[in-house]
Amino acid sequence: MTGFGIQTLPYGAFRVGTEPARIGVAIGDSVLDLAPALGDDVFAAATLNPFLARGRAAWTRTRERLLELLTHEVALQAAEPHLIPRQDVTLCLPFEVADYVDFYSNEHHATNVGRMFRPDADPLPVNWKSLPAGYHGRSGTVVVSGTPITRPLGQYRGPDGVTFGPEPRLDIEVELGFVVGTPTTPGTRLSADDLAEHVFGVVLLNDWSARAIQAWEYTPLGPFLGKSFATSISPWVVPVDALDAARVPAPTQDPTPLPYLQPAGAGFDISFEVLLNDTAVSAPQFRDQYWTPGQQLAHLTVGGAPLRVGDLFASGTVSGPQRDQRGCFLELSWNGTEPIALADGSTRTFLADGDTVTIRATAPGPDGGPIHLGEVSGTVYST
Repeated sequence: MTGFGIQTLPYGAFRVGTEPARIGVAIGDSVLDLAPALGDDVFAAATLNPFLARGRAAWTRTRERLLELLTHEVALQAAEPHLIPRQDVTLCLPFEVADYVDFYSNEHHATNVGRMFRPDADPLPVNWKSLPAGYHGRSGTVVVSGTPITRPLGQYRGPDGVTFGPEPRLDIEVELGFVVGTPTTPGTRLSADDLAEHVFGVVLLNDWSARAIQAWEYTPLGPFLGKSFATSISPWVVPVDALDAARVPAPTQDPTPLPYLQPAGAGFDISFEVLLNDTAVSAPQFRDQYWTPGQQLAHLTVGGAPLRVGDLFASGTVSGPQRDQRGCFLELSWNGTEPIALADGSTRTFLADGDTVTIRATAPGPDGGPIHLGEVSGTVYST
């Protein structure tokens, strides 16, 4: 993976050997150990949460200090003793996840799913264009990139009726995760314009999905065991401030959303790449999302639910109008009817044991070139 440039400066948790985990910033192929480099013990913590709790003004000041430190020759010389080759560090879960919410906000994905499972009805649920649909996930199974993924066990309907066993249709979902820093008190309702004040940054997210288990349990209450066994995130949290050049207008929304979902706020021009065993199989585009991150935040809090430091909310599957832009194997294989060809001559509909999925992403940077947002990877192992 290409090293992170000066425009990105993502934060993560790392350790060297048996030393305690601490916070650093990725620059090029190195990690800047922040506690000694900035003289600030908040970065000696094992997670980003204490720093996230400082709020927007502190995040901005720290980024400005880092830009100065890493672009001025004299300051850079002082920082060099605290630069550690990335190959010498072990990356950890970057923040302690408080609550986890996953949305369902891409019209292409929702339409494809509807056409597969409701071919004789309107593919979109009747409420889909009225609100950003979502569900409350399981924060304890959010894991850092590289963590092995064990194929889950569960109930599902097979050819001979209901059975119990390893999930036969293991899948992924390409998503962008939003990391909350600034909390709110119960009863506080936010608007889309409050995103930058409360969301510190983004991670790449793979919402691993057990499709057979999910299909059997889905009615009447929605996702449960089919979605609770693992969610992988990238180890580096890219600050929202690094994405200023990637902001794009919200899509046209028809019908006009209710007042609490207006204004819609911005979307982001982020390009994903999905690799299965090193074969590129899809290139979803985040700018195709129907509901914006700001609208998701507004809907998440409109009932009065408070935000907590370390909350994570995910965009929902990112898909595009073309087959090679679909963000999960359910869509790519059209529910298993259209196999996907790999470079080694094999094919897949869903994931086999031993398969490795890697999701990468880039976004426009301030100089017009791309900035790298890192990657999230996981390998499937048998139960």
